[in-house]
Amino acid sequence: MFDGYTMGELGAIFAMQGFAGLILFSVFVLMALGLAIIFGQMGVINMAHGEFMILGAYVTYLCSTFFSEYLPGLFGIYFFVAMGLAFLASGALGAFVEWALIRHLYNRPLDTLLATWGLSLILQQAYRSIFGAREVGVSLPDWMMGSIQLTDLIEVPLNGVFVMVLTLLITLGVGLLMYRSRFGKQVRAVVQNRTMAGAVGINTERVDRGTFALGCGIAGVAGSAFTMVGSTGPTAGQLYIVDTFLVVVFGGAQSLLGTIASAFAISQSQSTMEFFLSGSMAKVLTLLVVVGILMLRPQGLFVLKVRR
Repeated sequence: MFDGYTMGELGAIFAMQGFAGLILFSVFVLMALGLAIIFGQMGVINMAHGEFMILGAYVTYLCSTFFSEYLPGLFGIYFFVAMGLAFLASGALGAFVEWALIRHLYNRPLDTLLATWGLSLILQQAYRSIFGAREVGVSLPDWMMGSIQLTDLIEVPLNGVFVMVLTLLITLGVGLLMYRSRFGKQVRAVVQNRTMAGAVGINTERVDRGTFALGCGIAGVAGSAFTMVGSTGPTAGQLYIVDTFLVVVFGGAQSLLGTIASAFAISQSQSTMEFFLSGSMAKVLTLLVVVGILMLRPQGLFVLKVRR
């Protein structure tokens, strides 16, 4: 597999693929954070999570088009506006879906899986009808163009660096929200004992709706970040949903640290193996390793300790 490469070339390849893996890791983390919050607290298997990501991507595309045509002087800051609007749009849709559909299916995981899978098909067709079947892309501001030359063989794109910094800030924000805010304490109380949380005055229905909206909103931000590294189409979300579930289950459904650790391990292994093998073979080998580890440790890498 490594025949024909010098040590210097192999070092450059591993460095470049490692950085590409970090960009993939950023998308995985943003997707998995929202899914881990929804699945970890509510036990809802949201098969439409990828479509919430694509909603954020389309909102970013619309903002890019609007700023380029009507506000060209402010085009350099359009992404920050788009990111906020993507969070609001995906979060609002998530709150509506929880009220109209999910709240009637709690404690019925198979029903939520089928219902959200049907929702994903509806959203895909809606995107196809509104935006067309062809993929679209956004125009990047000038300050995101270009790359940083580290060595003669290694360079990193600026938009990739921006996506990683954005992911770091959002992850820290989610961590502070879940472990330092009143809402986060309520969420963790409902996770540990829903009946007791309701008995002490916590409105569990409102917490559920807020949690689902938050998870979907983070997916919308992931869609904004996704536009920096790829094109957007009606079915693009389905390309990431399986990997995202794999990240959540492998890391531990209720563990923020586990989500980050598993996203890093899976993204780096896939990125490196895709260079030397085919993309499908890289996914197969990654899946086999993860399944093997889960057979030995079915609770995932990290597990939330709860007093019984």
